[in-house]
Amino acid sequence: MLWSDPENEPPEELRETQKMLRRLGVLVALAMVLTMIVIGLG
Repeated sequence: MLWSDPENEPPEELRETQKMLRRLGVLVALAMVLTMIVIGLG
């Protein structure tokens, strides 16, 4: 922080990983909702 930081831009692979994790989180949330619906109907 005290030294000259580069611009606050994460490296490319980190951005890709974050995008993948975000997609994975959405998929997990959808799977949970579907599971709850199936359990509720079952």
